[in-house]
Amino acid sequence: MQTLQIGFWVVAMLVLLALAFDFMNGFHDAANSIATVVSTGVLKPQQAVLFAAFFNVVAIAVFQLKVAATIGKGIVEPGVVDHYVVFGALVGAITWNIITWWYGIPSSSSHALIGGIVGAVIAKAGAGKLLGAGILKTVAFIFVSPLLGFLLGSLMMVLVAWVCRRTSPLKVDRWFRRLQLVSAGAYSLGHGGNDAQKTIGIIWLLLIAAGMLGAEEKLPPTWVIVTCYLAIGLGTMFGGWRIVKTMGQKITKLKPVGGFCAETGGALTLFIATGLGIPVSTTHTITGAIVGVGSVRNASAVRWGVAGNIVWAWIFTIPASAFVAAVAYWVSLSLF
Repeated sequence: MQTLQIGFWVVAMLVLLALAFDFMNGFHDAANSIATVVSTGVLKPQQAVLFAAFFNVVAIAVFQLKVAATIGKGIVEPGVVDHYVVFGALVGAITWNIITWWYGIPSSSSHALIGGIVGAVIAKAGAGKLLGAGILKTVAFIFVSPLLGFLLGSLMMVLVAWVCRRTSPLKVDRWFRRLQLVSAGAYSLGHGGNDAQKTIGIIWLLLIAAGMLGAEEKLPPTWVIVTCYLAIGLGTMFGGWRIVKTMGQKITKLKPVGGFCAETGGALTLFIATGLGIPVSTTHTITGAIVGVGSVRNASAVRWGVAGNIVWAWIFTIPASAFVAAVAYWVSLSLF
């Protein structure tokens, strides 16, 4: 009885840690949803975070749990996961999120979590317990999602420029100040739909490892789904203002029409990825879309040095969070 009780409290602590990561994900990635709409002056920061948080949570009714299934059953063999692995993965992801938030670097919370899982599993059982197909799909989209965001954002910009070629700039600005509310809502919907499911997936893994759910279960408990969506929405409400400045001002200067095109291109990318069950980085996606919009106007309008620094953060995210997760895994063996 004593062992079961200890097991319950360990699981409860790790669920809370996972929800803390989910909150941090929303806090860290709020910039992805609101940077364009704030930098163009369409919404004030306080309005923007409430707007984004609302659509983060509404996503619970829109998307199937395909991304959660990939995290829960598609990255590693479920049988190798235990509470030590989950602890290591979460500590690795949260640590990298805090470091990149502090320095205002828009890195990927999603890849930090995946890196954490990979690092902790390798520390426990070696690389042989990783599922190659899931890892390959996730790593491929490190490159595919920003490129797709770039392509769709730039195509939207070209299309809008052609449609509005005979319209006065003042009228175009007025129209797109309204339309940007639609695009920002769509992007926030995609953000919540993809990112909340990553935490759902790791809690799902934990409950299976603890014997509280069977590996054959097709869906996690409802309370897991609801609390994860609420946690990411709450995190978005608090907003990561350091990263908003980088995303909304330092990469390229945006007007409402550019903000609309970037958010629409990014939202379409997220909808596609979530529909396919692929955990992607909302950071990579919106950065690619912003760069695409800026490059259509003029290649020199993009501050390529800032964009290059962001790309280096993307490259280091998985190995850095994996290293921290491996260390946390070994430390946790003496804690629980």
